Amino acid sequence: MRVLYHPPVEEITVEGILHAFSDPVRIEIYVNLATAECARNCSAFLNIQKRTLPKSTLSQHFRILREAGLIRSERKGVELINSTRCAELKDRFGPMILSIVEAYSKQQNDPAQTSQTLCQESNLQT
Repeated sequence: MRVLYHPPVEEITVEGILHAFSDPVRIEIYVNLATAECARNCSAFLNIQKRTLPKSTLSQHFRILREAGLIRSERKGVELINSTRCAELKDRFGPMILSIVEAYSKQQNDPAQTSQTLCQESNLQT
């Protein structure tokens, strides 16, 4: 069985985190893991973003999150159990990850308000 790569905290970069969060499926997976009471297996995310994802696609999303250093995956038999690395990342990145997650959650709860705010800000710049 292949060894799962988890980068040391010192090797995790802002660019890697932002790349991992650039896909709406991945950030939703991360938010769900961060708010879950316990670690979850990949199959818990087969239905996400109001659609069913193929297992191979889901595996790629988890790989990107893992290699960016955002989650930790552990093998339990044939399953991968995933959890966030929030505690490890807090010292290095401070409130950055929390701010991104909060902004994403706000956007999901009120997309019209977010769009309106963005339009108002761009009008102010012109």
